[in-house]
Amino acid sequence: MADAKPKLKLAVYWGAACGGCCVSVLDVHEHLFDITAHADLVFWPIALDTKYEDVEAMPDKSIDITLFNGAVRNSENEHMAHLLRQKSAILIGYGSCAHMGGIPGLANFSNKEDLFRRVYDESESTENPDKTRPLPEMEVPEGHLHIPVLYNDVMTLGQAVEVDYYIPGCPPQSERLLEVFQAVVTGAELPPKGSVIGALPRVQCDDCKRKKSEKKGITRFYRPWEVTDDGETCLNEQGILCMGPVTRGGCGVRCVEGNAPCRGCYGPLEDIADAGAKAISVIASMLDGKEPAEIADAIASIPDPAGTFYRFNLPASKFRRKLS
Repeated sequence: MADAKPKLKLAVYWGAACGGCCVSVLDVHEHLFDITAHADLVFWPIALDTKYEDVEAMPDKSIDITLFNGAVRNSENEHMAHLLRQKSAILIGYGSCAHMGGIPGLANFSNKEDLFRRVYDESESTENPDKTRPLPEMEVPEGHLHIPVLYNDVMTLGQAVEVDYYIPGCPPQSERLLEVFQAVVTGAELPPKGSVIGALPRVQCDDCKRKKSEKKGITRFYRPWEVTDDGETCLNEQGILCMGPVTRGGCGVRCVEGNAPCRGCYGPLEDIADAGAKAISVIASMLDGKEPAEIADAIASIPDPAGTFYRFNLPASKFRRKLS
């Protein structure tokens, strides 16, 4: 009898993120048994009692696949990015934060000192007359304490280490994870390194069932609660900003099908250099105003332009951060 094929070794790590990507791994439901039939989890801090030292002791490239979710925000995140790159045959940036910086990347509209001032000096619930700040190292009666150093910039995973593939989404759809895992298990040919996998080479609008017309005629924009959505017409044509025209498909258009605008978590197509700038261009083409004052009024009605156009992609954009 032939020897059974050895199981793959999997790892999952959580950097600067909310934890939703880890939940999405569990959202494969009963297919989790299919995964465990072919793979063993060797490192997953929220589920296994595996220490960093255990990973450091593993042979290089001994982990077949690592799903790294979260941005790189501090020295611990960066250390683990380098360590898992060293130990992994395939390192996947899993989710929007690893792929483009994600929601944590919005911190790049400020800097470290501005954030510390707000949190430790000025917040409504703070009493800190000595203006104490976190110290990376400190001696206390119990011993030597060490905490990670917060960086001034939020980075994508690819800005810290070489990444083999990206699976986008906030979080990625579990079906896409299963597709990628199946491809690795069966030895299917994977795309070139650095590619986005588990997504589609077309924009959300191509899969959206809402009706679109040639006549745009947008004179102002609204937050979703300010208008009554008819459930059928393109959200942008109703003045509800939707990032579908510049966002890669693959999620099943779930937000729009739930009557909420696409926010862009699956990222731009390969030929779009800056998702935010492209979205601004698309929205500008829909404006109906002819006079400068009309156009200015329409632009002024855009809710939170920076947070809308760069919600998930600021660290990966051409701008990367706000400059002082």
